[in-house]
Amino acid sequence: MTETPKPRAPLTVTTDLEITVGTARIDVRSTGDRLFVDFPSLGALSRAKGGLSRRRVEGISALLATSDLTVEIRARDRTVFAVGADAPAGPVSRWAGTAPAQVRVLGLLAAVGQELASGVRVIRDLLR
Repeated sequence: MTETPKPRAPLTVTTDLEITVGTARIDVRSTGDRLFVDFPSLGALSRAKGGLSRRRVEGISALLATSDLTVEIRARDRTVFAVGADAPAGPVSRWAGTAPAQVRVLGLLAAVGQELASGVRVIRDLLR
C-alpha cells in the first residue's frame, strides 16, 4: 500500500463562497484544513464534474496532500466523495475507479435516498 506523503506546506483556508455552475448554486465553506463543496443534488454534481479528468483529480489530490487540505464533495448535505490529505482511497474507490477520490458509500446512498424522496414529493404535489 502506498503511504501518503507528509505535508510540506500546510495551509489553512477560511472562506464562505457561493458559486454557480450552470444553473446550480454551489456553497463552498471551510473549517481551516477542510473545504466543503456542497451541491444541491446529485444531478448538479454530475453536470459539474463533466470535464474533470482522472489526471486532473490526481493533480488536485497531490496538491491537497502537499498542503495538508481535504475537500469533501457533498450532495444534498451528504458527503459523497472526499479527496486530499485525510481522504485515502480505499478498496471501494479503487473498484469504482474514483481513486484517488474516496467514495463515501453511506453518504452516496443517503443522497440517492433524498433524491428519491424529493421525486416522490414532486409527484405528490402534482397529483394534489
